[in-house]
Amino acid sequence: MSTIPSIHQSAPGFVLPDQSGQPRALADFLGQWVVLYFYPKDDTPGCTKEACSFRDGFARFKRAGIIVLGVSADSVKKHAKFVEKYELPFLLLADESKVVVEQYGVWAKKKFMGREYMGILRTTFLIDPEGKIAMIYENVKPEEHAEEVLAEVMRLTTGKEEK
Repeated sequence: MSTIPSIHQSAPGFVLPDQSGQPRALADFLGQWVVLYFYPKDDTPGCTKEACSFRDGFARFKRAGIIVLGVSADSVKKHAKFVEKYELPFLLLADESKVVVEQYGVWAKKKFMGREYMGILRTTFLIDPEGKIAMIYENVKPEEHAEEVLAEVMRLTTGKEEK
């Protein structure tokens, strides 16, 4: 099992297809703040709440010049349906081979109702314009997470809380 990269470390690079099948490289977003959030599965209760909270705050992320990228091991086709169903205005990246979730240390043993299985830990990496990890959020609360990240980016970039 791989370990989670640390703050101030360069974010591991990758190329993954988005919901339309177009390859997207983390390097394409150098020079901008990037919210890279890993989530277990499209169209499940917690993941839908988290995606919709990023959707609902998206105009503010966009105004602040922040890129939002969601990553799960679901297929491009499943991502496309999820994006369409909930009108998600940001990219979802398909990591079906689980290479990127391994690189970021978020593919791990989980427990649910006494059963152990491998899955994606709900974790977000805030990546600064130089491509370094500025913050890591583990065990996030799906409904509040987008606001928490936006407040942190505003604090880091302006020294003020976002209104």
